[in-house]
Amino acid sequence: MTRLRHYDNLGTARFITFSCYRRHPYLADNENIKMLLDELARLRHEQNVKILGYVVMPEHIHLVLLPPDGMKLGPAIGQMKARTSMSIRKRSIVPILIRTTGQLAVWQRRCYDHNCRTSATVTEKISYCHKNPVNRGLVSEPGDWSWSSYNWYQGAKDVPLEIDGV
Repeated sequence: MTRLRHYDNLGTARFITFSCYRRHPYLADNENIKMLLDELARLRHEQNVKILGYVVMPEHIHLVLLPPDGMKLGPAIGQMKARTSMSIRKRSIVPILIRTTGQLAVWQRRCYDHNCRTSATVTEKISYCHKNPVNRGLVSEPGDWSWSSYNWYQGAKDVPLEIDGV
């Protein structure tokens, strides 16, 4: 299998997508989503990564992140995935993981990433995040999906994860 290349253009925002193992809907569980969002908040706090936008879908997540100058996001995302895997495995879904996948994998090994070289690209990727649940037919309006940054951008204060904004 061909390895995906990752080009870290330092100083640019990054659009990142990673998926659950074999696209199983492990993120359809609100507790798993909360654990993932807690890890994103930890990434912001410990690594000073700015969170510009996100959406959590049942089997994948899209992020728009701005790392501090000189930081490569790959290792930090890997740590975040490892910690959420451990947390999810500790919950009662372990038998489901084994039964559906034959192993304890939560995440696919690879992720998709894109350097956002302009503010227009950042805005486009955030909009893509917000429209994803609508395009998938999960909700009729972006604001109806709790697990994205859309409502924060609309001025809501009670959101699952605070955003740093563009």
